[in-house]
Amino acid sequence: MTVRPDQLSDPAVRAFVEAVNAGDRTAFDAALAPGATMSDDGSARDLADWSDREIFATRGHMDVESEAEGGRSLVVRYRNDAWGEMRTAWRFSVEDGRIARFDTGQA
Repeated sequence: MTVRPDQLSDPAVRAFVEAVNAGDRTAFDAALAPGATMSDDGSARDLADWSDREIFATRGHMDVESEAEGGRSLVVRYRNDAWGEMRTAWRFSVEDGRIARFDTGQA
């Protein structure tokens, strides 16, 4: 069972997932707060470099399995052309309606 992006509870997280799935860099950047940060498997990453490699250059896509914490915690089947598909967990911090931080890693 998957949760359609347009059914996600948190509007900022919904905008993030929709931007990733559309491969829309402009919408992705608009979903992020100024100075947004992230980590992957517990290690801090440069968000611009990571998103280029893991999302935009490799056609990243998020199929949301479930959401919790008001939509700010997701379990996702994430796939891209570099790594194939993997089950991942995503946690989002939202400030003023935009993503201030996200943390992702194996679920």
